[in-house]
Amino acid sequence: MGRQEVLTHFRQAGALLEGHFILSSGLHSPVYLQCARVLMDPRRAAELCRALALKVTAEFRGAIDLVISPAMGGVVVGYEMARQLGTESIFAERLDGQFALRRGFEISPEARVLMVEDVVTTGLSSRECIACIRDCGGLVVGAASLVDRSGGKANLGVRLVSLLTIEAPTYPADDLPAELAAIPAVKPGSRYLGQDKG
Repeated sequence: MGRQEVLTHFRQAGALLEGHFILSSGLHSPVYLQCARVLMDPRRAAELCRALALKVTAEFRGAIDLVISPAMGGVVVGYEMARQLGTESIFAERLDGQFALRRGFEISPEARVLMVEDVVTTGLSSRECIACIRDCGGLVVGAASLVDRSGGKANLGVRLVSLLTIEAPTYPADDLPAELAAIPAVKPGSRYLGQDKG
């Protein structure tokens, strides 16, 4: 699946937004990708994740035993990626500010784990989820996301495979370009300010 086809899916789902957005990291951006909207349609989710699973299979040789995603944004894409890869899916949740496995989820010793996100921006929550996987005994083979909005600059400490890579500018609140500052800011994300997304 090519870049334009992926962007078309996002546009058709009303998931590619332009304006002035406050990201979960607290940074501001003129572009926002709302993966929850693009994943609303199970057929579209399956098509996008099938394309991402093909890239993952080509990049990471060997079996993947488990897919783990950070809650909340990664849960749906992680589940569908696991379905496409023929493996199980679980998710990590924040407990006292740290990712942890709950709900009876466990990682078998030495299990080969793929960490899956919806969107990677700075990579902070991805790195935290990867640390949780390692702390629980998993071997992280790599990471995957529908969108890498860092333009390939986010460092997760493992290889990241994304269906769409874009470089969407971000700015601290006290250093906005005039054209962005002139637009009222909205915060469409799922988490409160102060916790980084992606």
